[in-house]
Amino acid sequence: MRTVEKMQDMMSEPSRLHEYYELCKPRVVMLIVFTAIVGMFLAVPGLPPWGPFVWGTLGIALQAASAAAINQIIDRNIDARMARTCGRPLVTGRLTMTESIVFATVLGIGGFVMLWFLVNPLTAVLTQFTLIGYAGVYTLYLKRATPQNIVIGGAAGAAPPLLGWVAMTGEVHAHALILFAIIFIWTPPHFWALAIERRDEYAKVDIPMLPVTHGIEYTRTQVLLYTILLTLVTVMPFATAMSGWLYLVGALLLDAVFLVYAIRMKWWPRPGLPMKTFGYSIVYLMGIFTLLLVDHYVGALLG
Repeated sequence: MRTVEKMQDMMSEPSRLHEYYELCKPRVVMLIVFTAIVGMFLAVPGLPPWGPFVWGTLGIALQAASAAAINQIIDRNIDARMARTCGRPLVTGRLTMTESIVFATVLGIGGFVMLWFLVNPLTAVLTQFTLIGYAGVYTLYLKRATPQNIVIGGAAGAAPPLLGWVAMTGEVHAHALILFAIIFIWTPPHFWALAIERRDEYAKVDIPMLPVTHGIEYTRTQVLLYTILLTLVTVMPFATAMSGWLYLVGALLLDAVFLVYAIRMKWWPRPGLPMKTFGYSIVYLMGIFTLLLVDHYVGALLG
């Protein structure tokens, strides 16, 4: 009987492989990899070369996963006090500090070596700076130092499509910087919507998110202003002939919905709306980059 109960307990526990998987923040990494892949496709007129595409995608994914793991290592005490993060592997004790540090180190070194030798050194260096920017500068300092943490630290999160572009071409192009700008401006309204919903949790752990330091009403105004700015930035691919009418029409429709959410948050707030805005912002970014990709190849076919 005891043997059966022990086997049932073992089966009910998440596998260690799953815990390592969760240490990587898989949903965040998937979005990072998706935007990096779009950057790769946009960088070339046809299909990207197989080698740099595969190794570039894998190398960027490994470095992003390493940064996510380091973030959880540094923030483990904060995570333990927040409902959204209290189930993470380091908090529950399913993974030890030693295991997590070794895992993050192997992923980071592996990704860097892969990018340096199998893609190009510039991609490796830029990706490494991105890892340091997120796991080091943002997590260790900015997150605890200023309510503008997510704005300044957003540069690291905005880098993936630029990294993908550089992986294909070996150079930083103006169009790649436009992709960077879209995610950079998207990050504040995306994250501040979540921060409004979780304001009390951030206050409890002394993280100076904007709703904590300046209040929810001020943060709602900033979400609206950044969403307006985002609409202008997402027109840039069309204005620079990077994309065509298909992208422009689709992007403006996505922008219109995002603006409706931001306006409702500002003047007609209600419980649950910040999280719905946060959820839509993820769909929005995926939609924008999908439109960029589809327009790129539709334009090539029609041209």
